[in-house]
Amino acid sequence: MKSAREPRRQSKEQVLNRLAGLCSRSEQCSADILVKLRRTTLTADEQSEIMDTLTAAGFVDDARYARSFANDKVRFSGWGRRKISLHLAAKRISRELIDEALAGIEADDYKEALIRTARAKARTLDVSDREDRVKLLRHLASRGFEPQLCIRVVEAIERRLP
Repeated sequence: MKSAREPRRQSKEQVLNRLAGLCSRSEQCSADILVKLRRTTLTADEQSEIMDTLTAAGFVDDARYARSFANDKVRFSGWGRRKISLHLAAKRISRELIDEALAGIEADDYKEALIRTARAKARTLDVSDREDRVKLLRHLASRGFEPQLCIRVVEAIERRLP
């Protein structure tokens, strides 16, 4: 009798099909797929074969993942380049691919994300107060935006006050 914690043995083909389905539904990087493969009962050689097959078939592409991740985080989460870079590095994406992904971010989208994030936080603060301006700057920096851009946006918001 198997214990409840022992993983069920799946064939190499079953794991390959499951991971190919996952990759076809959402963008995955090689580090995410490797984590999922290590949770299986497959041998290291079988895991390597599956990873090679997924990469060769175009299911896993770290460059595509990095571009998609960067654009989605700017547009939908209001993240800056620094935070995106750190998160991609944590996923073991190469520096070259990270740089390419960051260079691919549309300048207008990036500026809009920064302004949208700054305005949302500024509504909860009194931007005429120095301490609240510092809070706003810290908030924008924590979202990964470059300090020079943060300062310019905060100054622009402050100038628009009545």
